[in-house]
Amino acid sequence: MRTFTAVVERDADTGLFVGHIPGWPGAHSQGATVDELLANLREVVELLLEDGEPRLEAEFVGTHTVQIA
Repeated sequence: MRTFTAVVERDADTGLFVGHIPGWPGAHSQGATVDELLANLREVVELLLEDGEPRLEAEFVGTHTVQIA
């Protein structure tokens, strides 16, 4: 089983959930719900893996909170 980290956001204009795998060009999708987004993203990743191992251009490290006084 392979595991990839996805970043998920909600588009303010459309209300859709959008997601991508950091550092992997082409590994992105959207959906009306988080479950739909994740199913769509799994399908995209499966298709991309058919072309071979991904060549990640970056590595997801994490998120941080920036505070402004």
